[in-house]
Amino acid sequence: MTITRRQFSTAAVATSTIALALAKEGAAGAARAQPSAPPAIEHDMSSMPAHWVGKEQIAFLIYPEFTALDMVGPHHMLASLMGATVHLVAKTKEPVKSDQGLVFTPSATFDECPRDLDILCIPGGAQGSLAAMLDEATIAFVKDRGSRAKRVTSVCTGSLILGMAGLLDGYKATTHWAATSVLPLFGAIPTEGRIVQDRNRVTGGGVTAGIDFGLTLVGELRDREYAECVQLLAEYAPQPPFNAGTPATAPEPVVKMMSDMMVGFLAGVTTAAARPK
Repeated sequence: MTITRRQFSTAAVATSTIALALAKEGAAGAARAQPSAPPAIEHDMSSMPAHWVGKEQIAFLIYPEFTALDMVGPHHMLASLMGATVHLVAKTKEPVKSDQGLVFTPSATFDECPRDLDILCIPGGAQGSLAAMLDEATIAFVKDRGSRAKRVTSVCTGSLILGMAGLLDGYKATTHWAATSVLPLFGAIPTEGRIVQDRNRVTGGGVTAGIDFGLTLVGELRDREYAECVQLLAEYAPQPPFNAGTPATAPEPVVKMMSDMMVGFLAGVTTAAARPK
């Protein structure tokens, strides 16, 4: 007998509520004495399928000026995998600021990150991605963990970082629509699709594709019902107010404006790709 969606949703909401309450208490602790933690709410999870609890080790690379939603979208989905451990990995444990000013605290350095990962995920960006591509320590980390990870993944221009690490040579891949033309510089095979899977390489398109990418992996690592529960809890049912999410549907002047903005970035990527590996 499998757990019902209502049972799963109730347990997940209760767990999230307790976690939020504890986090608020921890933040206030520096200013006042902490009261005792509220008693944990117990739920009968005995009917849950055994395969709904795993032990995956998942690492997201974060670096200065990365695009936050590239990471946060799939992070929300993959962190919903019961039993999984998710690491935010950076060169140091100093706070990392995204390209739009959000600040993240790494949970592990390159050296502290588990050696063998189930999922390595690289978010993208613009200037930040280019800087990461040129940073020897970052590329060495991606190359090392990616050589053993069960799934080597990226969102948006994070695929270019994978490419710089030599991890897309001969693989079908996607990236942000404006950067598709430079994928062959890294031996990748540009492929249409919001999510492209080729063996153990899984690449997502631009920014918001990371949400779909993460939810897809949840379904693969657990099952469809589990993924549907995660989707429902997130109320993920996008209804964008405009139909300009791809070059095929956006007005031509908008496509030209955004394409022109990417010219300098693409030139930088071309230069980086020509560096001796």
